[in-house]
Amino acid sequence: MSSFGPRIEVAVARLRDDIARLHAELTRNDLVVWTGGNVSGRVPGADLFVIKPSGVDYADLAPENMILCDLGGNVIQGTPGSDRSPSSDTAAHAYVYRHMPEVGGVVHTHSTYATAWAARGEAIPCVITAMADEFGGPVPVGTFAIIGDDTIGRGIVEALTGHRSRAVLMQNHGPFTIGKDARDAVKAAVMVEDVARTVHIARQGGKLIPIPQAAIDSLFTRYQNVYGQAPQGALK
Repeated sequence: MSSFGPRIEVAVARLRDDIARLHAELTRNDLVVWTGGNVSGRVPGADLFVIKPSGVDYADLAPENMILCDLGGNVIQGTPGSDRSPSSDTAAHAYVYRHMPEVGGVVHTHSTYATAWAARGEAIPCVITAMADEFGGPVPVGTFAIIGDDTIGRGIVEALTGHRSRAVLMQNHGPFTIGKDARDAVKAAVMVEDVARTVHIARQGGKLIPIPQAAIDSLFTRYQNVYGQAPQGALK
């Protein structure tokens, strides 16, 4: 670790804490079962990311067993957790980080409703305002790929490049989400499952009503740029 310098060491330590903690949000929101799913985060200022180890119970995840990797998906030997195998999705995460420099966090789950849409290879249509706010349109489908190399990462990048959605449904697999940091990607994972469930239930009752594109654009712009911001002139 010392070869990275004190600033990067501090950033890695903070990210280990964050990634370990954020995995609890996946279980709290019922997005994963057993040891499935993963969260990763890019180390600010370095070509590194932190991801969970493979096959470890969520209750046993801790900062010291998170795994530090380079952007090729290689474990940084001699660092805490390097004696374990990283998540089986590590190559996919690494590919996203290499090809989408604006992405600071990646999440994968097998959440029930989003994965059901993925099993049909069907995009989630943008028919509720919460979807317009968060995803700026439909949630797209990525191509089918087998886990183990960066093929899934290629599919994620292909599906999300030029798309406003921060979630993609990898066909027959499940959702992957991206964000400006790991917390943002976890939020997208929670939200994509919520809208997948709502739209599924709505469709059981009848025909879905589309939202006009101009309204989707307006909702997305407001939510991304105005919502939660302090009014001009407000004390900070």
